[in-house]
Amino acid sequence: MTLNERASRVADEMERRAEALRIAVSRVGGARILDCGGAVTGSLAAGIGLARACLADLAEVSFVQSPFGGPAVQVTTDDPVRACLASQYAGWQVQVDKFFAMGSGPMRALSAREELFQHIPGKEESPVAVGVLETRKHPTDEVIANIVTKLPASAESLTLLVAPASSLAGTVQVVARSIETALHKLHELKFDVAQVVSGYGVAPLPPVARDELAAIGRTNDAILYGGSVTLWVRADDELLESIGPKVPSSASKDHGEPFAEIYKRYGDFYKIDPLLFSPAEVEFRNSKTGRCHRFGKLEPGLLRKSYES
Repeated sequence: MTLNERASRVADEMERRAEALRIAVSRVGGARILDCGGAVTGSLAAGIGLARACLADLAEVSFVQSPFGGPAVQVTTDDPVRACLASQYAGWQVQVDKFFAMGSGPMRALSAREELFQHIPGKEESPVAVGVLETRKHPTDEVIANIVTKLPASAESLTLLVAPASSLAGTVQVVARSIETALHKLHELKFDVAQVVSGYGVAPLPPVARDELAAIGRTNDAILYGGSVTLWVRADDELLESIGPKVPSSASKDHGEPFAEIYKRYGDFYKIDPLLFSPAEVEFRNSKTGRCHRFGKLEPGLLRKSYES
């Protein structure tokens, strides 16, 4: 079963439970749209479904107790590269006229236009395409048409799950990216992510913010300052000792302020140091040697400051 077929199965399940999940299902431009938090209330359970679809259902996503009190989002996967990089990573910018959304999910593996797919497995053909858009607006006919032009003809149907970060479900799905941020950081550092065989990540679930900028700030801070990731790898200990200190968010020059304040300072998301986007702490468990390597630390004070803003 392809990544997209696995995610489509999750979307089918969510559609059947739409009333209980407090989501809305509609059709736009021939595509199935699952609104999980734009014009609807959504739910925690919808957030779990949204995260599972984003991960192509190759990870377990659940709620656990945060070490800081309150709930946290826990993710466990034994197929981390395909789940997190080929599917979950938000590498598709969907922009048509005034519509903009960050696109993630396994439809990226069908398009495979990102340079990332030259280095990782996951590129595929599938009869269905499934994507997740971080936006409050429903995609228009023109947006759907734009996405379809970037997909192979083999994809006969398209499903898009939609929710902004400033929604209950949207907050859950962003915070479920703890492992993904660690893997992407490793890839950016030229580490062979094929050496990562399993992953566990947990990050606190922040309060839903009143507007999108504040929500993006809080959800990023949950990972940057409260995210803890454990990766099982098969690599040389010397390499892990060398690259490890560069992986946590603390290695970035922009570390140390709530994300919303960093964004306001730059005024442009893409001017922020891209190496900031990683968990607060990362532990490598080397199956090759039995040694463990831990880097970074949790920053509860910065989390509190983020939630109070």
